[in-house]
Amino acid sequence: MKRIVVGTRKSPLALTQTEMVMAKLQEHHTGLEIGMEKIVTKGDRILDVTLSKVGGKGLFIKEIEQAMYEKKIDFAVHSLKDMPTEMPEGLMLAAITEREDPRDVVITRNGSTFADLPIGARVGTSSLRRAAQLLNARPDIEIVSVRGNINTRIAKLEELQLDAIVLAAAGLERMGWAEKISERLSTELCIPAVGQGALAIQCRSEDEEIREILSVLDDVNTRRTVTAERTVLGRLNGGCQIPIGAFAELEGGELKLTGIVGSADGLTLLKETATGTDPMALGHAVAERLIEKGAGEILAKVREEISQ
Repeated sequence: MKRIVVGTRKSPLALTQTEMVMAKLQEHHTGLEIGMEKIVTKGDRILDVTLSKVGGKGLFIKEIEQAMYEKKIDFAVHSLKDMPTEMPEGLMLAAITEREDPRDVVITRNGSTFADLPIGARVGTSSLRRAAQLLNARPDIEIVSVRGNINTRIAKLEELQLDAIVLAAAGLERMGWAEKISERLSTELCIPAVGQGALAIQCRSEDEEIREILSVLDDVNTRRTVTAERTVLGRLNGGCQIPIGAFAELEGGELKLTGIVGSADGLTLLKETATGTDPMALGHAVAERLIEKGAGEILAKVREEISQ
């Protein structure tokens, strides 16, 4: 069997995720050789500015996609939550892996829960989505911008004397660090990022042999739920740096989808839930309801604040 090459970011989590994908592919395809190309993205280079200020969609994937166009790599492994809702021409999502725990978690210095943090607690996150929801629940807390890979952010807990940091459960689990989690935040309190917990396997649309090799990684149920979520994001014209969250789960044969849009200060938080069987129709319905409630105005204001 031929040798193929996968592209990935250089962060410890990205490398771990890519190695997991490589191992799964080799389980299914005996004798498959896979090389790895480590690529530095714009999002990795600029660490002294909050993600929302860096701007643009696809901060962690553009350079990897370029390597695919130039045929330096055959496919790429991304965190689905980093992926814009529209694919560039000539590229496609060949597979979306089975989702791990999609929730956000808090790591606190003394192991306490989010509700038990002291008044005025300093909470580290670079995500406007997390900030909006946490401030809505606890207006007394102070949000401190924290960037970098998981190791860096955990270290900032002590360095910056923070009371807590907020991360994705899936990343910590993949790194084998689940024991560091103080609390998994319920989706009632904090709706996750679109696609959080799933990996996106991207390749060139024309490359049928690669598509066939990668197809074994595709999880039908995860694809349905994240399609509903990504439809909300696409309709609201949001990137991963805007305070939008969406979370879908299967209940029987039906999908239950909740979408949120918040102001960066947490004072306004719009939330809509609906059920249905067609992921795209459901995503559109939830997005339209959010728009009717004023989501467009909130997001326009956030974008204006970011650009200043």
